[in-house]
Amino acid sequence: MTAEGVARARALSQTTPGRAASSADGEGPADAGRAGGEGDFTVEEVARGRALRRAVLPAAAGGWLASAGLLLGLGLTSGGARLVGAFGDAWGVRVLGAGVTLVLLPQLLTLPFAARGRIARARFGLVTQGWGGWAVDQARGLLVSLPLTLAALFAVYAAAGVTRWWWAWAALGAAVVTVALSYIAPLVFEPLFNTFTPMAAGPLRDALLALAERDGVRVRDVLVADASRRTTALNAYVSGFGRTRRIVAYDTLLTTAEPREVELVVAHELGHVVHRDVPRGTALGALGAALGVCALAVVVTWSPLLDLAGVADFADPRSAWLLAAAAATGSALLSPFGRALSRRVEHRADVHALDLTGSPAEFVAMQRRLTVTNVGDPNPPRPLHLLLGTHPTAAARIATARAWRPAVKGA
Repeated sequence: MTAEGVARARALSQTTPGRAASSADGEGPADAGRAGGEGDFTVEEVARGRALRRAVLPAAAGGWLASAGLLLGLGLTSGGARLVGAFGDAWGVRVLGAGVTLVLLPQLLTLPFAARGRIARARFGLVTQGWGGWAVDQARGLLVSLPLTLAALFAVYAAAGVTRWWWAWAALGAAVVTVALSYIAPLVFEPLFNTFTPMAAGPLRDALLALAERDGVRVRDVLVADASRRTTALNAYVSGFGRTRRIVAYDTLLTTAEPREVELVVAHELGHVVHRDVPRGTALGALGAALGVCALAVVVTWSPLLDLAGVADFADPRSAWLLAAAAATGSALLSPFGRALSRRVEHRADVHALDLTGSPAEFVAMQRRLTVTNVGDPNPPRPLHLLLGTHPTAAARIATARAWRPAVKGA
């Protein structure tokens, strides 16, 4: 969903409008999804998706628990303060030590769990990258996260040292950074991990550009990402804003899916643009970041917690692990609500793709191909999906396509 939206009036005048039934949670007709979705997959395909889930979930959960345990263990005891204090007495050195330890220690602790998950995915044919390339990607991730973390910590503790209104400045800064990263990431961070080349002229490129034009979305180019050097998974997305907006398709998608299925994946992504999901999400994220900083300020200046952390004042950089523990706890508590919102947004984009293309049968074929190739579980346990799912289940998405009917013009 890395794109901004444009007016939908032109799309409504040039496409076949339609409507789809939706359930209360915005994921399509739940009963139809559970009754009919799995029927689109063989017993072996369903079993394979569930086997991958069972193989990957323990590693993911283990990594999360290890990281949470580290943050709480050092943040709610004097251990974090002693660790940061070991770097020296100078303010700047302590902030530097806090940033380095906050980034490196969780990364090192969770690395075995990430490797275990990678091994599991490799057994199911989803990994094409060697361990050397994987290690380079881990290092690239650190090169992105470390400077951002250090910049944030230096800004927060500099403000905390000079004014009791530091939280207001930090909240404003968090909102600004959230907006800036939304714009910068497609141009700066994406090229660090993938190479993008223009799609060769031909019928598919013409069809994708025509699809965007029919939807009222201006795109600069159609690019191909070299995802195959890491994975066999399929995907496409619309990236960038304004003049930088481009359609990006994984090379794996182009070599595996039928052209019409590629169009449907792109139509879904165009739905995010038309509905302005990224600008709205960015605005919501900026507001959430600002409010989150305000809430954190209350927590990390509470004397009992400061006593647990072994510091007398939050302005002391040795409180950084307490700050990180509080932030991680808040994020974990709020994440299910964010995922629920994401599922609604993705359902709406599915309906948009159906409205734009008027091709429910091809949509079903596309969902089946994506699920089988990505080794997904078409219908995971509902509690697990509500907790972790960012998209409707494949079964629900297929049911949405089957429930969709073209709307009567003028109705």
